[in-house]
Amino acid sequence: MEKLIERFIFVSRWLMAPFYLGLIVALAVLLFKFGVELVHFVTHAWNSSETDIILGILALIDLTFTGSLVVIVIFSGYENFVSRIDTEGHSDWPEWMTKVDFAGLKQKLLASIVAISAIALLKAFMNLDKGVDERAMYWLVVIHVVFVVSGVVLAWTDKITDSKGGGH
Repeated sequence: MEKLIERFIFVSRWLMAPFYLGLIVALAVLLFKFGVELVHFVTHAWNSSETDIILGILALIDLTFTGSLVVIVIFSGYENFVSRIDTEGHSDWPEWMTKVDFAGLKQKLLASIVAISAIALLKAFMNLDKGVDERAMYWLVVIHVVFVVSGVVLAWTDKITDSKGGGH
């Protein structure tokens, strides 16, 4: 009975696979949105101010960071929670994709979220001359600081765990 239960639990990890397939679909939607933004950026560049150009570039960077975050979650999550990915025969396979453990995944996720938050904050700062709501700006700063502090605390706790031999 114990072996049967353990086998059932072990096989249940495959229930996560549809989540990662769904994230691939979400990545395709994000690519579509990136394309729309890129076309808008290029077609309006001639009549745009320097600030508008910078904001357009920041929007594209924001979407790129978000896409990178989704790729990290797909590969690291699948590798950590479902099954190893066979990289043989793929000479251009990035090294990190099969080497990110759960602690590394948490760090990369939080670093990406901090970067995305920083871009949102920078975009708001760039729009100060357009009368950005002070309350909204306040919350953008507070949320960004919370993300930064969370990242530092997470890195610190992982370092303490590693130094005590806890590992991941």
